Amino acid sequence: MNENLIKTGFITIIGRPNAGKSTLLNNILNQKIAIMSDKPQTTRNIINGVYTDDDAQIVFIDTPGIHKPKHKLGDYMMKLANSAIKESEIVYLIVNVLDEYGRGDERIINIIKELNVPTFLILNKIDLIDRENLFKIINFYKDLHDFVEIIPISALKSINIDNLLDVTKKYLTYSIKMYPDDVITDSPEYFIISEFIREKVLQLTSQEIPHSIAVVIDKISSEKDLKKQIIASIIVERKSQKGMIIGKQGQMIKKIGQLARRDIEELLGEKIFLELWVKVIDNWRRKLNLIKDLGYRDDVFG
Repeated sequence: MNENLIKTGFITIIGRPNAGKSTLLNNILNQKIAIMSDKPQTTRNIINGVYTDDDAQIVFIDTPGIHKPKHKLGDYMMKLANSAIKESEIVYLIVNVLDEYGRGDERIINIIKELNVPTFLILNKIDLIDRENLFKIINFYKDLHDFVEIIPISALKSINIDNLLDVTKKYLTYSIKMYPDDVITDSPEYFIISEFIREKVLQLTSQEIPHSIAVVIDKISSEKDLKKQIIASIIVERKSQKGMIIGKQGQMIKKIGQLARRDIEELLGEKIFLELWVKVIDNWRRKLNLIKDLGYRDDVFG
């Protein structure tokens, strides 16, 4: 066999909000590129993580949590997820074993049946459930769909991740590498930075805020012998939300900046100067032209 060939493929990670998709991706890559939050629908855009070892190069596509859209942004997120599934050799359907089966799960099962892509059922958070209940869940899902593999894991505790990768490789074909070995994502630098900032807003603010925000990188500049300067705008839908983001005497925006800067500096491997602004754009999630202007992929809408 040609020594330049290696097992390759695209794998889309889908599931209900908070199933652990981004946690799994970050664990596989051993580096944070996807944001994580305890609030639903954290991922809004496609994030490609590139995993490379001696045997394979796999592009993992982290998608928005599957949910019933309530506005234009929600429509966008669901079209994005469907598009990613169609482009994949394998789909990972991640299920949180602590969640009861519901309409959201039924919607996802119907999607994978319709698109007819080989699907692994990934049962996440098995460290929090006993063996007897785990077997009940496995048998329940076996009756719903013909999964090519069913693999229990804990994305957070790194349980059975190596086995998941080994099994995955058996389904991939040989090809040339798509990326150099040191590439872990093909998402632009500015996109990952904006996601890190948005993550901190999700973590620090109340339930009213999270899904009303977007983050836009206004400027990234670096001059010789000076720290890299990053200027970003946090977009909200109402003036009251702007006040919440800024906080009393600017304490909230300061905390958001401090935490985001740490992650960004770790990503870039250098010290940065981060400047954050808050802007109000009324009901931006319901306006298709504004969603596109805020950096969401134009091709998804056709």
